[in-house]
Amino acid sequence: MSRTTISEHGDTLMRKTDETTGAEGAEEATATADTAGAEETTDGDGPDGDTPDGKERDRDTTGGDAADANKADSDTAGEDITDGDERPGALRRLLPWIALVVGAGAGALLSVGAFLGVYVRPTSDDWCALWKARDMGPLGITSDFYRTQNGRVTNAFVTGLLYSDGMRGPKLLPAFLIVTLGVGLFLLGREALRALRLPFPAVAAATAVLMLEALLFLAGTRSYQVLLWAPSTISHTLPSVLGVWAALSAVWAARSRRPWARSVAVGAAVLMGAAAGTLSEPFVAMSGLLAATVGVLCLPRLRLAHDRFASTWCAAWCLGLVIGSVVLFVSPGARWRRAQQPKRPLSLSEIGATFQDWARIWEAIGTQWAYAGALAAGALLGLAVALRARPDTGRAARPATAHSAPRAARSSTPRSAPRPTPGSAHPPRGALLVIAVLPVPLIALGSLVTAYGLRGGYGAGGWTYARAWTSFLVPFLIALCGYGAWLGHRIGRRLGARSALAAVAAGIAGVVAVAGTAALVAPTRTLTTRTVVRSVAWDRQDARIRAEAAAGREEVTYRPLFIGGLAEPFFTIVYEKDWVAQCAARSYGVDRLRRP
Repeated sequence: MSRTTISEHGDTLMRKTDETTGAEGAEEATATADTAGAEETTDGDGPDGDTPDGKERDRDTTGGDAADANKADSDTAGEDITDGDERPGALRRLLPWIALVVGAGAGALLSVGAFLGVYVRPTSDDWCALWKARDMGPLGITSDFYRTQNGRVTNAFVTGLLYSDGMRGPKLLPAFLIVTLGVGLFLLGREALRALRLPFPAVAAATAVLMLEALLFLAGTRSYQVLLWAPSTISHTLPSVLGVWAALSAVWAARSRRPWARSVAVGAAVLMGAAAGTLSEPFVAMSGLLAATVGVLCLPRLRLAHDRFASTWCAAWCLGLVIGSVVLFVSPGARWRRAQQPKRPLSLSEIGATFQDWARIWEAIGTQWAYAGALAAGALLGLAVALRARPDTGRAARPATAHSAPRAARSSTPRSAPRPTPGSAHPPRGALLVIAVLPVPLIALGSLVTAYGLRGGYGAGGWTYARAWTSFLVPFLIALCGYGAWLGHRIGRRLGARSALAAVAAGIAGVVAVAGTAALVAPTRTLTTRTVVRSVAWDRQDARIRAEAAAGREEVTYRPLFIGGLAEPFFTIVYEKDWVAQCAARSYGVDRLRRP
C-alpha cells in the first residue's frame, strides 16, 4: 500500500510503501504538511502568516478532502468550471468573434475613408491656404491670421505646416487623424479599465474604438468636411485628438508618482490648453466644461482621488484655455471678423432662437440611428469584461487546474481578503451616481454653447455647420459607449455566463452593432463616388489651367466642382466679393478666373 502527501504546489513530499509502518508514516506526513503550510503562510505578505490561526487554516486546507478542494477551485475559476455545461465556454469563445466581425466592418469603412485622402483636391479655404503657405510660410500665415483673419494662431501655424508641400499634407491628414484618435482612445480605455481594476479585453475594446471613429467620421451630415477637408479637420477634429492625448499624458503622469513627471505634465497642460484656445472656440467650451467638472470632482475631500494632482492638472488645462482665448479675442483678426457679423443683442427672442437651433442639431443627430452602434459596441465590451472577471474581485479569471485547488481553498479564507490602502476609501454612493449622470448635462450644455456661437458667427443658418459639432460629438459617442459598457457589464455579472439570456444579450448587441456599421455603407459609398469623380474632373481641368497659365494667359476659365457643401469660385455674383475665386487665381498665378 502506498500513500502520497502533496504540498500546495503539487510536489510530492513523502512516499511511504511499508505497510508495517503506516501509523508512523501518517504522523510524519502530517507533520511535513503542517511545516509546508506554515512556510507558505509565512512567505505571504499578510499579517496572519505568523499567527497560529494562519497555520491551522493551512493545515485544514492542505489536509482537506478532494471534494472541498474541487469546490474551492471551482469558486476561484469563476465561469471557467461549469460542471460539464459547455455554454459559458462557448459564449466566451463566441463573444470575441462577434466583436471581431463588428470591428472588421468598422475598420474597413475607416480604411476607405483614410484612402480617400489620396483623392482630395482643393476647394474653398484650400485655395487661400495653398498660396499663403507657398508665399508666406508657416510664420507668415500665422501673422496673417492674427492680424487680418480670425486670430487663431495655432490653427494658422498648423495650416502653414500642412500646406507647405502643396496638397500632400491634406491628403495624408485623414489617415493621420484616424490612427492617432483611434490609438489614443484605445489606450484611454485601457487606462480606465485598469483604474477600475477590471480586465482589458483588447478585441472588444478595439471594436468599440473603431465603431466610435466610424460613427464620428461617416455618420454625420457633413462627413467630407469632418474627415477629408483639412481646414475643417484642423479646426474641429484635431482638437479632439489633442484632448485625448492630453488626458492620457495626465493619467500616465499621475500613475508614475514622480514629482518631475507631474510638474512636466502640469506645464504641458498649460501649453496644450493655450494651443487649443487658439485652435477652436467650440472645443474650448466643451473641454473647459469637462476639465472644470473633473477638477472639482477630484478634490481629495470627495474621496475620488488620492491627492490634488488631478485637480491641479485640470486647473492648468483651464488656465491654458483662458490664455489662448484671451489671445484670440483681443487679436485684430478676431475684431475684424466680429465686425463682419455683428452679434445681435441677447434677448428672449434670441435665446429662444438659440434653443431652437440646439433642438435642430440634436434632431439631426437623433435621426441618425446608426449612433446606436456605439451603445451596442459598448455593451459588447462590458459583456467581455464581465465574462473575463471573477465574480468576487472583478479581476480576470484564470483557468483552473488540479494544482490550484489548495491555493483556491486557502484564498477563500479571510486572510486573503485585500487590505485597504491609504486613500482607497470608497467614495459616497451619491458621488458615484452624480458621476454616472454628469455626461448628459455637460454634453447638452456644451452643444448649447456651440449652437449659440454658430448662430452668432454665421447667422440663423449657423447650426447647419455640422463640422463644428465634432467638439461635443466625441464626448457624446464616448458617453454612449460607456453607458453601453456599464449595461453589458451589469448583464454579464447579474445573469452569469451560464445564463442563456447572456448569450441572447450578446447576440442582440452584435446585431445592433452590425446594423449600425451597415448603415454607414451607403453614405461611405456616396462619399467615395463623389470624391473620386471630382478628383478626376479636377485633375483634367487643373492640367488645362496650368498649361494656359504657363503660356502667359492672364485670365483662365474655371468650372466650379462642388463637393461637401463647400464654396467654390463664383459662389457669389460680385467677383470682388468672391474670395474663393481670387485665392484660386492667385494660387494659379493668373489675374482672374472667368466663368465657363
